[in-house]
Amino acid sequence: MPEFNEEEYLDVLQNIEAALVSIYQDNPDMTDYTAMAAVEKLARTYQFEAEGRLKSPPSMNGLTQAAYDQMQFMCEWRLGRVTMESQQGNPLAINDPVTIPEIVACLKRIRRSIELWNKEGGRRGYFEYVRQFLPG
Repeated sequence: MPEFNEEEYLDVLQNIEAALVSIYQDNPDMTDYTAMAAVEKLARTYQFEAEGRLKSPPSMNGLTQAAYDQMQFMCEWRLGRVTMESQQGNPLAINDPVTIPEIVACLKRIRRSIELWNKEGGRRGYFEYVRQFLPG
């Protein structure tokens, strides 16, 4: 895959980050560390798939599992593998699905963002930063 162009994938990044923020909003105990662990495990899952290596799902607990599941659903939707419905019950289609290497690149970019904003703002620095850019 050529060099990652963040501008080209803003919608994908926002979708994945919205999945993380939704877990954070429902669980005040969630920290950047929890999000980072889930992002790393999900990136590894897709990396193994890209390499054709079958791997059993990673073992996780609590909020890490919830974040992983929520992000995985969003990634699967962006890959065009699952359908999602609007609040009105209408199917939301993906006209231009992304590839697995693109999903991995997006997850790695989110991981770098978590690291940066965690250093800047502490245990929940990433969530406090990204939440201002997402609806709801």
